Amino acid sequence: MLKKAFVISAVAAVLAAIFFLAPLLDKEERARRSEAEYVSMFKEVVDIVKESYVDKVDDKKLMTGAINGMLAALDPHSTYLPVTEYSEMKVHMAGAFGGVGIELDMRNGKLMVNAPIEDTPAFRAGILAGDHIFQIDGKPTKDLPINECVSRMRGTPGTQVTLTVIREGSAKPLTFRLTRAIIKTKSLKARLLESGYGYVRVAEFQERTGEDFEKALKTLAADNGAPLSGLILDLRYNPGGLVDQAYRVADRFIGEGLTNGDIVTTKGRDAASVHTLTATIGEKEPKYPMVVLINGGSASASEIVAGALQDHKRAVIMGTQSFGKGSVQSIMTLNNGDGLKLTTARYYTPSGRSIQAKGITPDIVVEFAKPAAAKTEKEKELEIREQDLDGHMQEVPETKAPAPAKPAHPVLLPRVNGVGKELSEQELLQKDNQLARALELIKGVNVLKKGLLR
Repeated sequence: MLKKAFVISAVAAVLAAIFFLAPLLDKEERARRSEAEYVSMFKEVVDIVKESYVDKVDDKKLMTGAINGMLAALDPHSTYLPVTEYSEMKVHMAGAFGGVGIELDMRNGKLMVNAPIEDTPAFRAGILAGDHIFQIDGKPTKDLPINECVSRMRGTPGTQVTLTVIREGSAKPLTFRLTRAIIKTKSLKARLLESGYGYVRVAEFQERTGEDFEKALKTLAADNGAPLSGLILDLRYNPGGLVDQAYRVADRFIGEGLTNGDIVTTKGRDAASVHTLTATIGEKEPKYPMVVLINGGSASASEIVAGALQDHKRAVIMGTQSFGKGSVQSIMTLNNGDGLKLTTARYYTPSGRSIQAKGITPDIVVEFAKPAAAKTEKEKELEIREQDLDGHMQEVPETKAPAPAKPAHPVLLPRVNGVGKELSEQELLQKDNQLARALELIKGVNVLKKGLLR
């Protein structure tokens, strides 16, 4: 009788398990079946296109188009990188390449010189900002994609390239035969605004930015002849870059403190993507007053720096609302040498804030003031933020983030005058009200400190 009861109980348990697990098993089966159906449908569409499209279809074009469409459906930052674009991206982030040293722009189909990079073949040969590069090695540049023009000018150091230039005021085209060299781009510039007060502008976080930043701070102190009394870190229009370099910049100012010195935390679906970078033990900057300038063009890695310094109360954040790109992209090399940039995690500030589609709210909002004029197309483009991009990821709901201020309209920072010459400190402060306001704030803090210590 007991044996029979045991058997009945066992059967009941099995039936119960099947009853409760059936929906789960059915769900998994439906997912597998759905995936198989979509794969079959994709193959069916490919076969129809190849057989019935009006023109013969190139397989590579068809497949890469399908890959691009798949990634575009995820978010605006995941993308497929053909080998040429992938190589260009790696060269850009490395900050060193074989070329002649010219910052270029395409204006109305014309290849224009924004500025020659100091101490490069182009700079030494006398190429100027505003020059129109009409030909490269005798081939016209009109209406060519700027990437193709860049590719033609770059090459093995020691080889030569001939540029034909049209310059305003010159009666005939100018010819420059340049020998390519290793060009090292600088992602930052540093200077003393006044005695004791340093200014560092980081344009992008590249492979050497952290190292260059530390050297710049030491150089500023040396040029000052004493430790700095304050620092302005300018991250306006900094689109981001390498997270590890942004971490290194923030680490220079953060010690043990809030959440044990956390600087940034990344969290994704993969357990390996959950990681917290914390402040290191080592040489730090003195606790002088500090302002970080941001605007609508400050994104990703620059928001990591601003968020960390804001949460640790190490700096006052000034300017306008940042872009709001709180996601991390991993770069993967495919078997054929192409690249894949895929969003794999979100990042969070030390206090747990996600800035995705929201941005960093300045402690002090200061709009950039300039004479009333129609916005350029470039400025209009820079008004777009993460939340305006199609398919952007939604922020993760959390309670610690402050309500964002109304987004401001960013305006390009005037860095150089019409002939590419650096503005003097006085000219820069006169033309840049945000920078002038930051300097006033830092000086005011120091005056207040001295007054309280008397």
